[in-house]
Amino acid sequence: MIRRVVVVGDVMLDVVVRRLAPLAPTSDTPSSIRVTRGGSGASLAIAVAATGHEVIYVGAAGRDGAATIVADALRSAGVTAQLEPVNAATGTVVALVGDDGQRAMLTDRGANSLLSESFVRGRLAVPFDHLHVSGYLLLDPSTRAIGVAALALAKERGRSTSVDVCSVAPLRDVMPDVFLHAAEHASQLFANEEEALVLTSTTSVDDAIAFLIARFDEVVITRGSQGAVSATRDSRVRVAAKDATVLDTTGAGDAATGTYLGARLNGDDVTTALAKAMTAAARVVGGLGAN
Repeated sequence: MIRRVVVVGDVMLDVVVRRLAPLAPTSDTPSSIRVTRGGSGASLAIAVAATGHEVIYVGAAGRDGAATIVADALRSAGVTAQLEPVNAATGTVVALVGDDGQRAMLTDRGANSLLSESFVRGRLAVPFDHLHVSGYLLLDPSTRAIGVAALALAKERGRSTSVDVCSVAPLRDVMPDVFLHAAEHASQLFANEEEALVLTSTTSVDDAIAFLIARFDEVVITRGSQGAVSATRDSRVRVAAKDATVLDTTGAGDAATGTYLGARLNGDDVTTALAKAMTAAARVVGGLGAN
């Protein structure tokens, strides 16, 4: 059954850089560089749409070419882009990819911090079946209340809801208790292993799952090359990662999360949904950038 899914998240342009030679500090360093649609929430939304659902993406963007790139990429992937135009540059991330495929990100949130509650509420006025709020909204003090209000509204209407933690550095800055309180109206929580351990102040995935499943109906923790684990109040399932040549991990977790969410909305059991998520992640890590 096709569901209408609303995703509220960041609008970002990604500049992904992978050095092909040692850095030449005062000169040119040969590199592979891609300028693409970015944004954790956008990657998740595209993955959900690929599972057959109707997806509406809500965020804030500048009145610039970067916003056009993101909007066009969303629409070409079958996602309806509803972006609030604001007087600021569209958010941009420079992702520096290491030889192991891991990346460090230099982030300018730009227009994302200007997203208005009235705009989001307006987009939620239409009927929908599921709401996903990107963790970046809850990590940013400028938009936290908007994310909280959206989740509360969806819960009041009896709709299913989900959040993903998104990034460990800002999570440490805002403190885990603040994030957990902001996410209290979500029924599903997604995190990678590092985020889950910081969020729960634990040292093992099992302890993190035990902590989180007492607060959420369903929890998924991705573990990179070690696969993923999902838990409900009644079960716990682990699935191995798919073999893949890793060029760049950008967007892999978001693709896994979106694929899992879409599969669960389709009625798949946890094991099947996790297996599909690992296949989606393996496909993404083989290329440069979130696409």
